[in-house]
Amino acid sequence: SDSAAKQSDPFQNLQFRNLGPAVAGGRVSAVVGVPGNPHIYYVGAAAGGVWKSIDGGQHWDSVLKDADTASIGAIALAPSNPNLVWVGTGEANVRNDVLGGDGVYFSPDAGHSWKFMGLKEAGQISSVVVDPHDANTVFIGALGHIWATNSERGVFKTTDGGKTWKKVLFV
Repeated sequence: SDSAAKQSDPFQNLQFRNLGPAVAGGRVSAVVGVPGNPHIYYVGAAAGGVWKSIDGGQHWDSVLKDADTASIGAIALAPSNPNLVWVGTGEANVRNDVLGGDGVYFSPDAGHSWKFMGLKEAGQISSVVVDPHDANTVFIGALGHIWATNSERGVFKTTDGGKTWKKVLFV
C-alpha cells in the first residue's frame, strides 16, 4: 500500500534547510569541507568572498577580507593538512555579470590569515588542486580574462608553495 511505502521511506523526515551564508552575494561557486569533520566548511561566492563555518553551517564568518575582489572561483584544502587553504579568485562560470579575479590566495592557518600568492592576471580561476603527498605542489586551472586574450591562462603549477608558478598547459 501507499502508506506502507511512506512509512518505510528512510528519508521521510528529512527536510532541506538553508545552510547560508545568506550574505555571500548570491551564487555559490565553490564549497569544500574538512574530511572527517562534518562541522567545518568553506564557501566561495561568485561575488561575496570566502566564508567559513565551524558548526556545521549554523553560523558563518567572512574569512578572506583583504582580496582585491570578492569573486571566488575555487577553494582547496591540502589533503595532508586541512589548515592549508588555497583560494583562486574569479568565478569561472562565464556569464554577462561575472566579476574578475585577481589571483591566488593562501592561508596557512585555516583562514585566520591570508597571503597573496600571485597569478594576478589569471582572471577566472576554475580549479585548485593540492598534491595529496606534497602540500607545496599545487595546480591552478585558469580561464584567463574572459572578455580578452591574455597569456596568463591555462594550467599553472608550483612546487614551492606558491613562490613561483610555471605554466604547464596552454592551448
